[in-house]
Amino acid sequence: MLEVRNLYAGYGKKEIARDISFKVNGGEILTLIGQNGSGKSTILKTLSGHLRPLSGDIIIDGRPLLSMRREERAKAVSAMLTDRPGTDMMTCRDVVETGRHPYTGTFGLLGPADKESVREAMRLTDTEELAESRFSEISDGQKQRVMLARAVCREPKVLLFDEPTSFLDIHYKLTFLYMIDRLRKEKKIAVVMSLHETELAAKISDSVMLLKNGVCTGLGSPETMLGRDRLMEHFDLSEELYDRYHG
Repeated sequence: MLEVRNLYAGYGKKEIARDISFKVNGGEILTLIGQNGSGKSTILKTLSGHLRPLSGDIIIDGRPLLSMRREERAKAVSAMLTDRPGTDMMTCRDVVETGRHPYTGTFGLLGPADKESVREAMRLTDTEELAESRFSEISDGQKQRVMLARAVCREPKVLLFDEPTSFLDIHYKLTFLYMIDRLRKEKKIAVVMSLHETELAAKISDSVMLLKNGVCTGLGSPETMLGRDRLMEHFDLSEELYDRYHG
């Protein structure tokens, strides 16, 4: 569903991530693990089309991303990055409906099929009861579920998440990851996300990529990539620090 070949990504002429390659099938999750500044967000922004690749190829369902029209890219790839739409006066349903804009044409009017996609996305993410609530007045965990519904109602082939569990308590972290896990299996969506919590990544991921200073230092199963010795080396941790706070 998603193939990345020799991707170089950055801003202007400045390289942030170099020579990145991987494949993700429909229904699978690849998790990017690395310190702040390791290139995770830059890779995700490039996959979503927010940044143009400096070089390399991004292939979605057999088609180069750069060959797609903007509307086609918006339908194929849906991203939950760190930005959020302006939502001061919007209900949760309004926010989810913005995910259908690639389908609604010039005037942004939702047809019956669009409204059904919104209802289905809110059902899948357990946000139906929040439909008429002001988005600005609900909890952070509820906001993440609404934003997930917004991403899902676009019916993408690829879903991207940048630290989706940041600032959530353990209940909402686990609830959100459970929903991602269920959705990728039901909808056969290819998922790429970044996480700081290696324990959660080990539970949900099919594969893990370790990133350091913009370079992939390892790509493989969670069992291989997230073992004690590998993590100590990757994050420059002493045995004492690892065993005290991670072991």
